[in-house]
Amino acid sequence: MTAATIIQSLASGLLMGLLYGLLAVGLALIFGLMDVTNFAHGEFLMLAMYLTFFLFMFWAVDPLLSIPLVAAGMFVFGAVIYLVIIRFAMRAKANIGMVQIFATFGLAILMRGLAQFFFTPDYRSIPASMLGGKTISIFGVFLPVAQLVGALISIAAFGALYFFMKKTDFGRALEATREDAGAVALVGIDKNKVFALGWGLGSALIGLAGGVMAIFFYIYPDVGASFALIAYVTVALGGFGSVFGAFAGGIIVGLVEATTAMILPPSLKSVGIYAVYLLVVFVRPRGLFGSI
Repeated sequence: MTAATIIQSLASGLLMGLLYGLLAVGLALIFGLMDVTNFAHGEFLMLAMYLTFFLFMFWAVDPLLSIPLVAAGMFVFGAVIYLVIIRFAMRAKANIGMVQIFATFGLAILMRGLAQFFFTPDYRSIPASMLGGKTISIFGVFLPVAQLVGALISIAAFGALYFFMKKTDFGRALEATREDAGAVALVGIDKNKVFALGWGLGSALIGLAGGVMAIFFYIYPDVGASFALIAYVTVALGGFGSVFGAFAGGIIVGLVEATTAMILPPSLKSVGIYAVYLLVVFVRPRGLFGSI
């Protein structure tokens, strides 16, 4: 194993880690806002990837150009899911946590079943795109262009989200609703509107990640399952409800995954992720950036 091989592997891990961070931020945003874990997170990603695929196949819209369209579509989808399903699940008088879990888990099963029925279980891919199959060399390190652009999109999206939450009135309303949903109602802030927009925003972030991943991953009804598991671990690693923690956790997960793949067979690359997660759980149960 040479130094060049190690640098190459870590660079690839960093790019994937930034995409993992983008995927996890949407989950952390929803959890931090409402204390609701979206167990259909992977299916949201699957839907975003299918939207990217069909925009390309039917209207010849390149994935790079369709990413904003997919994000906008996922924003609407997320807001509708809150208004149609989650809002009523949160009104449960007893066992509200279990009701929310079964509501989102049932949604995941429904979305996956509909995808298998309408799209078939076949593996699909985007045959050609502006970014697909291209690499660039930076100081002798070869980087896939699609993943590099995805990493840049991830950084830009996180920066925009941070600015939105800290510098805008709605962002402050989002923070206030997260702190005390009952108190904000007394000053005229509509909790359901804030929650719906929060779900839309979290889903839009998933749309960005799905639009990028559709360029270089196969698309099929179960594609979101493995990525959702990584997203859950990433959120727990960074700290439940911490948007920054989720983003930083994604980078850590990507680097650990790449490092493990250098030491163990590639099929066991996830072992390192879960080992680090268990270590963090024992040392800091609330995650690296979560509050104790």
